[in-house]
Amino acid sequence: MGLANTLKAVAVTAKISLPTVVDSFLNRTSLDECDDRLAWWSRKLLDDAEVTLTVEGAENIPGDDRAFVIMTNHRSYYDIPTVFCCVPGRVRMIAKKQLFYTPIFGRAMLAAGFIKIDRDKRDKAVASLKESGDMLKQGVRVWIAPEGTRSRDGKLGPFKSGGFHLALDAGVPILPIALEGTEDILPATGLTVQKGAHVRARILPPIDPAAYGQARRKELTADVRAVLARALGQEP
Repeated sequence: MGLANTLKAVAVTAKISLPTVVDSFLNRTSLDECDDRLAWWSRKLLDDAEVTLTVEGAENIPGDDRAFVIMTNHRSYYDIPTVFCCVPGRVRMIAKKQLFYTPIFGRAMLAAGFIKIDRDKRDKAVASLKESGDMLKQGVRVWIAPEGTRSRDGKLGPFKSGGFHLALDAGVPILPIALEGTEDILPATGLTVQKGAHVRARILPPIDPAAYGQARRKELTADVRAVLARALGQEP
């Protein structure tokens, strides 16, 4: 059954990816259409996996279509549809380059405005963060998982600095979201989708990087990590 669930998730992903790729080749990509496809895809993936999603703290999301940087822990590829179901507005993800090598889906991600980051090459990583900053100026809500990779044991790993540079340079708040249960759908070490998981997303109060400044970036990083760790019941 797990394999059948996985194949169904692949089919759902292809259903939004193929038309997005075609649109990009015909130069008729619509970001509004991409938003609609992402919303449908996210809800469909969770519904097909019979996920019970509990969202807490929605009142902490900055209003008035304000841009911000979303930061979450990372346990599963199912973190992606979960975040899209939790945060309204136009959300785009900064993702490692390997994800963009996925046939069709990778091309669709680029067409939809997802941002590829190559952490092995500093100049390309800096260019990706600049692109992200431009998107924030346009009101896009940019999501990054500062651990940089999925946790295999659920423990929060060390944070990379890129997302914090981005928030500081753009002058936008950081919205921490603690995710639990996505690993029960598809763990970092697994290939099959399991049904019936309960996923909890705790949206925490936003943190203003301006209160820290570039000189205190490491302190900002530590504080955001500590907030997420406590929400996950872990030691900061």
